[in-house]
Formats: sequence, C-alpha cells, structure tokens
Amino acid sequence: MLTLLRRTALGGVFTAFLAILASGPAMAQGLLRDAGMEHALNILARPLLTAAGLPANRTKVMVVNEMGLNAFVANSRTIFINAGLLLRMQNADQLQAVIAHEVAHIANGHFARRGLNAQAMQRATAIGALVGVAAGAASNNPGAGAGVIMGIHSSARRTLFAHTREEEAAADKSGLRFLARAGIDPVALAEVMELFKGQEDLLPGRQDPYARTHPLSRDRVRAIRMTVDALSPLEVDRGDAEYWFGRAKALLSAYLRSPSYTLTRTKASDTSDAAAIGRALAYYKKSDLEAARAQVAILVERRPDDPYAQDLGGWIELESGHVQRAIEAYATAAELAPREPLILAGYGRALLAQNTKAGDLEALEVLEEARARDQYDTRMLRDLSVAYARTGNPGMASLATAERYALYGQIEDAAIHAHRAAGALPTGSPGWSRAQDVIHAANQNKRR
Repeated sequence: MLTLLRRTALGGVFTAFLAILASGPAMAQGLLRDAGMEHALNILARPLLTAAGLPANRTKVMVVNEMGLNAFVANSRTIFINAGLLLRMQNADQLQAVIAHEVAHIANGHFARRGLNAQAMQRATAIGALVGVAAGAASNNPGAGAGVIMGIHSSARRTLFAHTREEEAAADKSGLRFLARAGIDPVALAEVMELFKGQEDLLPGRQDPYARTHPLSRDRVRAIRMTVDALSPLEVDRGDAEYWFGRAKALLSAYLRSPSYTLTRTKASDTSDAAAIGRALAYYKKSDLEAARAQVAILVERRPDDPYAQDLGGWIELESGHVQRAIEAYATAAELAPREPLILAGYGRALLAQNTKAGDLEALEVLEEARARDQYDTRMLRDLSVAYARTGNPGMASLATAERYALYGQIEDAAIHAHRAAGALPTGSPGWSRAQDVIHAANQNKRR
C-alpha cells in the first residue's frame, strides 16, 4: 500500500547513484509508489509505448507527491507525473494524453540529447541523482503504507527538464499520433493543455512547474487542435483503461485527502471497485476498521485473483496491529504476484512483526527477494536490516543500514555503517563489495 518515503536519488547501479551530493543534501520530493497504483498506470502507458515502437514493459509511470501540475521524464525508463496533475485528470484519455506526450520525449530522443548537459552539471547540482530512481523513509502519515521517493534538486530539475519550443512541438505531434494509433481520442491532449493556458502570463514564482519546464503558448494549443482535426483514432474498447484510471485516481485521492472528503464525494450509489478502494482507505483513516474490512471484502469477493486487493487488506491489517490477518492477506497477494517487490516487502514486514525466530527467518527470505527486485525501497532496507540483525548477521544488517542512509542522501552516516559492514563481512564477498561502493562514494563526496 501507499507509503510516502523521502529520499535523494541515484542511478541504475549503486556506484552511479551514490554520486548525489555536491553542496549538501538534495531537496527531496516524495514519489508515491504503490503496487496497485503503479500497475494501473503502467496498463495505461503500455498501448502508448507500443504505438511509439518502444518496449511496452520497460518504462514505468510513477507519481510524485506534489500538487503542482507537472509531468516529466528522467530517463527512458521512468515517467513522472505529479499527484496534483493526476487528480486534475477527468478521464483515462486525458491521463494517457499526458503520458503520450512524455513518451514522445523518450521516443524522439530529447532526454538522450540532454545527457551530456546533465553530466556537465553533475558536480554543481547533483544532477546524477536525477537519472535513476531511489527510495526513502516511511513517513508517519497514518494514511501511508509503502512507497518510494525520488530526491530532486528543484533548480537542477528545471534546468535539465526544460524543453525547447521545438522539442515541445515535436513531442506534441508525436504524442498525438501515438494516441490515435492506440485508439485514444487525441483531442484529450488539447483538453489537458487548456489547463495551462494563462500560465505564461503569471510571474515565474506563481506558475505551475509544467509551465516552467514545458513552454506553453496559445499558438501551441492551436497547433495541437489543428493536428487533432487531421487524425482519426482507431476504434478500441476503452472500458479497461477507464477502470484502471478510476482505481489509480481513487487510491491516490483517498491517500492524500481527508476521509471526510473521500466519503462525502463518493456517492452511495457508486458500487465500483474504485469506490470500494477509496472507502476502505477513508474508513481506515477514521479508525473504523470493520467498515474498512467490509470494503476490502467487497473488492476481494469481486476479484479473488487480484493481488492488489489483498495488498490493500494486508496493509490495513498490519497498520491496525492485526499481524496474523496481515500475514494471511500478504501471503495471498505474494502468491498471486510473486514478482511484485512492494507486495513482497509488505509481506516481509508482516512476518517480521511476529517477532519470532521462525518468522524472522521467513521474513529475511522474503525481504531478500524484494531487495533483489527493487533495491531502492528504504523502508524495505530498514526491515531487512532488522531481519539480518535478528538472525545473527550484523555485517549484512550494517550494509542494509548503509544503503538506506545512502538513499536518504546522508552519505556520512552511510559511510560509518558501510565501514562496519566491510569489517564484518568476508573480503571479496558480494556484501563486502557493496559496502566498498558506499565507502568509495562517500570518499568522492568529501573531495568535492
């Protein structure tokens, strides 16, 4: 389930992404990462990636915990959409229009051409942190569950992701074609752009981030509408897209907003799965566990093979202190989705909560599998450190702690634990080598 994590970010390999700090810790933004929400967003992205001739499962869509209207790409594998922008979207077409535009930047090579500029800026702005995805610490927000954060220097991000008008025009045209090929009405992109009209007339400090990183103009909106008139989208069934859009938006809205907001705006006549998800989170936030369970039960009964329904139920039970019920739900979720790292991390966390020798050993196995599939979830790393410590492996416990601090951007603390790990682990072992990566990154940081 959703958890807000704070973190500073890194690249694909540990040594690469540890080059984060140049002049102090980066300002972190939260990336809200939930297994069910990501699944929904990736379903919406796949037809657009296919239309662009890109691998359908290579690029992920993630949600940044900011209410400003913005979307951007950090590399060819990740599209970021601000929570505020997603919540403003009225239907799947509009959200897919945003995704299509960002896919076009990837397909047209715009990010790749700025790679050299990013390298040149790395030392001064910690821009290396922007080329990957790292993870962060769990917040104390009672509505939070499990997630990941990407840390970003806001000024560096604006510089790196600022698009020229030529790039924007090209991305608009390509994105419109991708929408039509995927059977999505391309007029949705014009509808989205209407949200930003007038932004250029505001002072820079009052503009939404999208207006600063994606140059807008009334001429651009007119050009989009002219192109739309010449396109005829393929005829496809849009029901599945609307279903997953509804689930993603309902979950995000219920997580970010008050339970009273969710419950008053969900009509009693709304019996959809999205409504059940929103009500479950809202009732949990109101400490009405039985009502929350009832909504999860509705979802599970309708979709018994849906791992994300079980994940939601497991998170609610664990956060409410019902460990055994949480374990049962997470076990089912993990059986249904054995390759989903966030579900595995939740399962390991529930097993660890038993505080028994058998539970700790099983938790260690599950958490190691989660780490193998997602190295950047700091809450998972915290739990993994506890599991190692309880099962008599202090060296690996220190390593997990070192990596967690590194992901926070607390490189000096990371180095302390990495030295402890290196001293306790066999020289040349995989764990020892990872500890050396942290130590090396810390030494590099000192020399800057």
